Amino acid sequence: MEALDAPWHIGAVTLRVFDLAGMTAFYRDAIGLSLIDRGETSAVLGVGSTVLVRLVQGARQPSSPAGLFHLAILLPSRRDLADWLAHAVASGVPLEGASDHLVSEAIYLSDPEGNGIEIYRDRPRSAWPRRDGALLMATDRLDLNTLLAEAGQRAYAGVPSETRMGHVHLRVGDTTAAEAFYSDVLGLDVMVRYPGASFLASGGYHHHVAVNVWNSRGAKPREAGDAGLESFELMAQDATAYNAMHARFLSAGGSNSAEGPVIADPWGNRIMLTVAAARLKPLQG
Repeated sequence: MEALDAPWHIGAVTLRVFDLAGMTAFYRDAIGLSLIDRGETSAVLGVGSTVLVRLVQGARQPSSPAGLFHLAILLPSRRDLADWLAHAVASGVPLEGASDHLVSEAIYLSDPEGNGIEIYRDRPRSAWPRRDGALLMATDRLDLNTLLAEAGQRAYAGVPSETRMGHVHLRVGDTTAAEAFYSDVLGLDVMVRYPGASFLASGGYHHHVAVNVWNSRGAKPREAGDAGLESFELMAQDATAYNAMHARFLSAGGSNSAEGPVIADPWGNRIMLTVAAARLKPLQG
């Protein structure tokens, strides 16, 4: 997958929720993730042993409009996206939009607590349009009837085992300040700018992190315990990439928590650094 073929990509997203049972059922039944682990106050969902979503019980009403715009679950192929759409239609899952972004095709919805979700598939990188070397993206209409015609006829068995978290899209208070953090501090590249939004990535992907001010311009930082985004993982491809980002975290005021290195952007969106494949052992100094 193009999203994973980069020094850093997105891992699991953790949400703080009011209704753990209801949210767990939604991500299992409507989205098609598998329940990996369940405790009294948390649930872990994903594919196989790969964690994509963590749910933590115990939330309060958000103190700021900053936070998660959507988490984006990346499917391996267009046929997989068609199969998911057929499942959503058959199950009565409310959809909120569908777009052709030129680099990808996406379907949008929200979970029962209002967290945005994108289900998408990438076009091959060789097909991504460019102008004067710069990547082009758009928000064109996606024909759902044509997509649905590609779906298989078998009962839906959940998202494929190759499914991963492709990107996160965040609500922030200022895109210039967000670029200063995600690009200048963390080293991601600005790939595309929309009015009021910026798209940043590692390794030439169209975006691993997007930020916008469409409904959050001037937002103050989130506070601990706010419902919605608790944190997301920035996953290093190997120990070398991990150690490089670890140094960036610490230089910018991040810290080493019990769960690993952590840093927050200017709006309190927390980023946890981890490394792909547990067999790789990063330095901790």
